[in-house]
Amino acid sequence: MLKTRIITACLLVAVFIPALFMLSNTLWAYCMLAISLLALHEWGSMIKLTALQNSLYLLIAGFAGLVIVSLITQYGFHLFFLKSLIVFFIAALFWLFVVPFWFKTKCLINSKFVMAMLGLLLITSLWLALICAKGADPWLLLVLLATIWIADTAAYFAGKNFGKHKLAPTISPGKTWEGVAGALIAVSLFGAVLYFGFGFKQLAVFPALWITTILGVAGDLFESMIKRQAMLKDSGSLLPGHGGILDRIDGIIPSLPIAILMIYLYHYFNLAA
Repeated sequence: MLKTRIITACLLVAVFIPALFMLSNTLWAYCMLAISLLALHEWGSMIKLTALQNSLYLLIAGFAGLVIVSLITQYGFHLFFLKSLIVFFIAALFWLFVVPFWFKTKCLINSKFVMAMLGLLLITSLWLALICAKGADPWLLLVLLATIWIADTAAYFAGKNFGKHKLAPTISPGKTWEGVAGALIAVSLFGAVLYFGFGFKQLAVFPALWITTILGVAGDLFESMIKRQAMLKDSGSLLPGHGGILDRIDGIIPSLPIAILMIYLYHYFNLAA
């Protein structure tokens, strides 16, 4: 299983990184839209949409996505970025205030419409963040994604070898506090490499990486909770060793949009000062 997981991850990275640096922003937006629709299809299955409902769900989302990409090319990236901040802010409110309450109560929302709209918000915010980060600087996006990849890997091995204290046993029994500690240590080392080796000469890089890591853990737990409520082990089977698309991107669904928002606000207030 571990071997399959590693092979799949290597293949994904081998495709993703060249695409990140070689594709135009427009073509990148279309590619990320396709992946987002696959994730949305898995979300629709998780919330028990019928085949017809899920097809209509994807049709509406896909059409809206094509319209958005058209508007990006027509009106320019800067305006698109500023409009996207509104979506990132709404997503941040959800992750910072709604999700902790949801974790505590573990309430089950039976309304398919509400859950469908929630999935649309979460996947759309990630899609927009992927476009904004690539448009601003592909290296920025790579650093943010690398943070989550490093955190995931470190959490897995730290939890497997040292895990004793369960993080959220009723949501995801396999996750431990030791795994979280391992993730934070690993991204701290990554931050040191960025600070001393790549010219990120701002100490803010460390709390930014820690917050991104914690948000990644929250995203992982949230998806685990939704899967548990749906009585599913994986969101899908598209990625051997990983499960579905959502199983692979759950950590970046909250972390990437909020990271983009934090970076914007940090530079905005610095310039304002």
